[in-house]
Amino acid sequence: MKLLLSSNSTMPGEEYLGFPTPHIKSFLGDKPVKALFIPYAAVTFSFDEYEQKVNEAFQRVGHSVVGIHHFDNPVRAIEEAEAIVVGGGNTWQLVRMLHDQNLMMAIRRNVQSGTPYIGWSAGSNVACPTLRTTNDMPIIDPTSFNTTGLVPFQINPHYMDANPDGHAGETREQRIAEFIAINPLTYVVGLREGTLMKLENDTLELIGNRSARIFMQGMEAYELNPGDDFNFLLK
Repeated sequence: MKLLLSSNSTMPGEEYLGFPTPHIKSFLGDKPVKALFIPYAAVTFSFDEYEQKVNEAFQRVGHSVVGIHHFDNPVRAIEEAEAIVVGGGNTWQLVRMLHDQNLMMAIRRNVQSGTPYIGWSAGSNVACPTLRTTNDMPIIDPTSFNTTGLVPFQINPHYMDANPDGHAGETREQRIAEFIAINPLTYVVGLREGTLMKLENDTLELIGNRSARIFMQGMEAYELNPGDDFNFLLK
């Protein structure tokens, strides 16, 4: 499988998809690819607007996207895609629409057969076994928490180490501690902004200039850096 999973789309002061696009270019290769884009996580703006924004970013590095909402048969669109791109937004809405369109297993089958998969934020969440480590408000019943299970661990995108000044609620680490208390056999990766995880040639690596935080029930949370071994997460 080939997966490129980003914590977020854009860093402060950058253009949209600024930091991921060089990695998208190398991930997809030099030959132009027209990827199938899934914009279902968009809630307050249209799928067409989302498609245009992502397409402009991909064109900067010689590739392009077309939205799945243009196809009469979305399952066939998945089956025929050169690459699959799943954008961020609201994970609950994204998961609901993927289930409604019967696309979860279609994505799983085709990515396992070699179709490259790129996701950021909510798009990274749905590469995991479930949506249950998203940060998003549950604005809609997803019908099932289960997602594609392309990787056997969970990602918490936009991971932050502490709460903002003046906020006394639970930290992200405390919330993840609740998850692993209920799900003691599942690793969670706190993926900080500006970082990506890439799976290619059976090797999982962290890309970026920040560490990732690893959580597992019965262990103290710990940090791993780019260049460290992440393959244990695939077992």
